[in-house]
Amino acid sequence: MSLEQKDLELIERIVYKNADDIAISIARSFERLEERIDSVESRLYGRLAELEDRIDATRQDISDTIGNLKEELRDLFTFKDAE
Repeated sequence: MSLEQKDLELIERIVYKNADDIAISIARSFERLEERIDSVESRLYGRLAELEDRIDATRQDISDTIGNLKEELRDLFTFKDAE
């Protein structure tokens, strides 16, 4: 039982059709992967912004505390010098 030209053409058409389906499937998978990467990147930038805000707030709190300590030390030395 040998294959005829029509059979070979049918097989070739099936292979090409499957190749197109596979290519479309791969392309869609890449699109979904790209969406996920974009989402993760967005979340990371959001978290980095939150972290930056916290650092700035902490830096300001520390600066205020140091300023208060300096004032208290000045007041203490002024009080001791007055005695």
